[in-house]
Amino acid sequence: MQGLKENKYQFALLVLVNAFVGAMIGLERSIMPGFGNVEFGLSANAALMSFIIAFGISKSLSNYAVSQLSKKFNRKTILIIGWLFALPVPFMLMYAPNWNWVIAANILLGINQGLAWSSTVIMKIDLVGGKNRGLAMGINEFAGYLSVGLAAWLASSIAADYGYAYFPFIPGILFAFGGLLLTIFLVKDTTHFVQTESLTSKFPLFENVWKETSWKHQNLGSVSLNGLVNNLNDGVVWGLLPMLLIQRGFSITQIGIIAAIYPAVWGISQLFTGKLGDTHCKKQIITAGMLVQAIAILVIALASTLPFLILASILLGLGTALVYPNFLSVIAEGTHPKQRAQSLSIFRLWRDSGYVIGAILSGFLADIFGISQALYIVSAITAIAGMIANHRMCCTTKTFWKSDYCVPTY
Repeated sequence: MQGLKENKYQFALLVLVNAFVGAMIGLERSIMPGFGNVEFGLSANAALMSFIIAFGISKSLSNYAVSQLSKKFNRKTILIIGWLFALPVPFMLMYAPNWNWVIAANILLGINQGLAWSSTVIMKIDLVGGKNRGLAMGINEFAGYLSVGLAAWLASSIAADYGYAYFPFIPGILFAFGGLLLTIFLVKDTTHFVQTESLTSKFPLFENVWKETSWKHQNLGSVSLNGLVNNLNDGVVWGLLPMLLIQRGFSITQIGIIAAIYPAVWGISQLFTGKLGDTHCKKQIITAGMLVQAIAILVIALASTLPFLILASILLGLGTALVYPNFLSVIAEGTHPKQRAQSLSIFRLWRDSGYVIGAILSGFLADIFGISQALYIVSAITAIAGMIANHRMCCTTKTFWKSDYCVPTY
């Protein structure tokens, strides 16, 4: 039987597994640009962003691969495969003789994140059904991104005491093996829930899931665009923020605090913003979230003191929390159960392509115009995407403004 209460133990276990998934990427959030600069002598922003490009390409393609793998393997098997790709990553980073090893490690990390995070999202949606889907996504993303923030803080603390090389990546060994062992011995597959839900679903089957999810459907297509822009600005902040703060004379510890606050606020806030999407209009929530992100990025570009940068990090985390679980809920509630895994995978392909586009765009813009100017442009792009969502999407639940209610076309 579907339901959060009815499946609370398996749900909680998947939340823990996703925390390990988030911690794997969190180790890189605060130290990787400094690692490349100090240990390998990289100075050009475009070169430093290469690890995010490698990560983004492999993660986005791996997200899409889940939809194809789902035709041959069950959810649990895909999750195990995802963890197997994570096992070499900390060792490659610890013993990297050159930057190419770091790029290779990030390719494997992207595969891990794509397969493992997608699987935990889909499995939670399988478990809870429609009633608390937003809350479930909020809890899932809370666990993942809170652990990203905590791992970012941990890595920066280790780097401050022992340097960027070797030691900050040791916790990754525990995260990778812990996630794999939990999955093998305790996680149960959820594929059978889809069969049951399909019998009662009133949603039509799409003739072309790719077109509907990517651009044609007014809600799904808008979410795919905004997901791409969201991760575009996330990749920019991931790669350029530490370098900007180094230029402005902040210490490794201060950089770690600023870099950790953003995903921590992002994670914690999703406990509330996910549930908010169950009862109120996701269109309005997504629009507000994108505009808050745009303001936060603008503050980062302008701020030169720690309090303002902390405020910007909080705003960026809050804005991202407003959109992230509701992106997933829009996709899940707008597709037939049999096509849900495919639609979610396509959305996540577009969303994580934002890392690649953001890294390439901001790296070159930062080298040509400077980091602050690159952030101004990214802030404007984020605001425009939010306004597109406001113009195009429909509200399917209670609205803050009644005039925004409409029924999306299928």
